[in-house]
Amino acid sequence: MGKLQSKISFHTAKYRADGSVEETGPVRAVQQHGPAHTDAVTSVAALNPDLCVSGGRDKSVAVCSWRSGAALRRFIGHEREVTKVSDNRSIFSASRDKTVMMWELHGTSGPSQHFPGHDLVVTGLAVSPDASQLCTGSRDNTMCKWDTETGECLGRAAISRNLVTHLCWVPGEPYVIQTSEDKTIRIWDSRELQVAHTFPAKQHIQTCCDVSQDGRYCLSSSSGSAGEGGEATLWDLRQTRNRVREYKGHFQTTTSCVFLPRGPALAPSIATSSYDSTVKVWNQHTGACLATLCLEGSGPLASLAVCDSSTLLCASFNSGIHVLQMSDHADLLLEEVAVF
Repeated sequence: MGKLQSKISFHTAKYRADGSVEETGPVRAVQQHGPAHTDAVTSVAALNPDLCVSGGRDKSVAVCSWRSGAALRRFIGHEREVTKVSDNRSIFSASRDKTVMMWELHGTSGPSQHFPGHDLVVTGLAVSPDASQLCTGSRDNTMCKWDTETGECLGRAAISRNLVTHLCWVPGEPYVIQTSEDKTIRIWDSRELQVAHTFPAKQHIQTCCDVSQDGRYCLSSSSGSAGEGGEATLWDLRQTRNRVREYKGHFQTTTSCVFLPRGPALAPSIATSSYDSTVKVWNQHTGACLATLCLEGSGPLASLAVCDSSTLLCASFNSGIHVLQMSDHADLLLEEVAVF
């Protein structure tokens, strides 16, 4: 991963939650580690409290210690860019080569399972809670269900114009949430691979989704430009299944949205990342923006992952994976502490 270096960042602009700028002095040192990938990082996920897995345009899947920046494993096998990564006992990666591969952290360097079957780039991955099944989605308008042990395709469903952008499994339930370029969010019953519910269509492409740990709420994020769109939306999964709240403040497409673990004094919160190079933390209940961090020079931000109650990872197109720390004071402080 290269020699560990430390570098002082001399950015003097601090972004308040309301988007205004406060002039400050030099901020804390940002540790610069050797890069996890040689090109844009497209997706990142937390493996455990110490490790993360990421995929990039360099066609590789990397397992790193986010605490030290050290690379522990690198998996090579995809023929084109890796689009999504996920984990549950094993590591899963989707690619523009139309396939999904499964890898073992402590296994051989080659894939332990291969899932071919889509006709276009695979853009969604969701692993069942018991890790026995995998759901995948693609720009070919299809959803597929797989047996992770045998690699057998257990089901395939197609919906016209349903260009899948992201998938996530509802904890403890047989349901999968799916976002689409047709501006809708669908709930799939994985048992029969049928749509159980479709939320009212939004005004913009839905780019990402996440589900709260209690399975009660779902988040989705929207495309946008020039201040139009780019919001995140909170949906009720249990009762009315209505839209609960919107979080507006990004100026371009919001690419990722995640629920944050509740810290000792932190109200239920969410985080979002955007093509506008900012990460925002929001109060889940009120919709207030609690903190904004601009990662200057990072280019578009592609993906967020939650490591623990105070640490986020953010994948970027230009500068690798950023380690972000949240400090729970009177005013929430969000700052970059390392990059690799």
